[in-house]
Amino acid sequence: MDSRDKLYLECYSGISGDMTVAALLDLGADEQVMREALDSLSLPGFRVEIRRVRKSGIDACDFNVILDREHENRGLEEIKRIIGRGRMTEGARNLAVRIFEILAEAESRAHNVPVDQVHFHEAGAMDSIADIVAAAVCIDNLGIREVVIPLLCEGMGTIRCRHGILPVPVPAVANIVKLYGLPVRIVEAEGEFVTPTGAAIAAAVKTSETLPKDFFIEKVGIGAGKRNYESSGILRAMIIREKTGERDTIFKLEANIDDSTGETLGYAMGQLFEAGAKDVHYMPVFMKKNRPAWQLNVICSREDIQKLEHIIFRETTTIGIRRVEMERTVLGREQKTVSTPLGEVQVKVCQAGGFKKFYPEYDSAAKLAKDKDVPFSYVYQMVQKQCET
Repeated sequence: MDSRDKLYLECYSGISGDMTVAALLDLGADEQVMREALDSLSLPGFRVEIRRVRKSGIDACDFNVILDREHENRGLEEIKRIIGRGRMTEGARNLAVRIFEILAEAESRAHNVPVDQVHFHEAGAMDSIADIVAAAVCIDNLGIREVVIPLLCEGMGTIRCRHGILPVPVPAVANIVKLYGLPVRIVEAEGEFVTPTGAAIAAAVKTSETLPKDFFIEKVGIGAGKRNYESSGILRAMIIREKTGERDTIFKLEANIDDSTGETLGYAMGQLFEAGAKDVHYMPVFMKKNRPAWQLNVICSREDIQKLEHIIFRETTTIGIRRVEMERTVLGREQKTVSTPLGEVQVKVCQAGGFKKFYPEYDSAAKLAKDKDVPFSYVYQMVQKQCET
């Protein structure tokens, strides 16, 4: 997947675990990889059925976990052990565990018991373990790093569950929405559109609630829900790519730091990049009384300001951050793989005024230089020459 691609989850009919898995499979996640991960959990008594269905007249993928017998409730630590023995990438495993931790936290608050004493009911049953593991594996398999969820639409009324008759949204969903700042809209329709598993998945994967102003739709996946409500009962997932080559708006966060170590500043830079900063750099400055110091500059989008400022305050000694809104012009760009006599290298291709510029990706070129025991400059020049022919 291109580094500019984002996953957009359109939750106008809510979100659940099975809807999410179905939408991701329809989007192109590898079904065999998902099945192998579920089989490796070594939990007997269930099977997975994937088929095409029509929901509100729309063709959709349906993901269904069929149980052969009843399964007992489970606690968080037991579920972690089950996930830990499964064959999946560390990224998928960590995401699956994170989703269950979010559920445990929500149930803990709902029932006023410690997290380690929470025993899942719906979420601890085999079908929901399968839903969560399958969703984590599919997201990881698609190579998704950014997920846009602008809104969760929820129904109204009550629903019957193991705890009795509960209001919608149920307490676990309400807690997740509150703790993770998920925007919710209550629609005038009876029923539970957002399940605890669906809310936990949304909380674990969401990186933004703001869609790009202009974007292209690369792929579309439709996942079917099981319940028949007034809404369409589908979850639409789209791989989108922001339109570039035009003006857009960014923000610069700026702070002066005079008493942090180099190790602290280096760690802060890494944390800022991981949290979505577009660029981070330090400049040497002199402050009052001629004290040498550093000026931190962070370039970011509007939706990332709050979390990046939190990192700056947490990881450095600054007590104030300046914020400036800026316009910029961005060249259209794409990622491509270039074959050379030494091997393949990832290249960034930028377009401007009818001509193209080629920039070998550093990590890719450096790996090839190391593998072939040749100078980095030799690989870089070879790739440039190959691009220009």
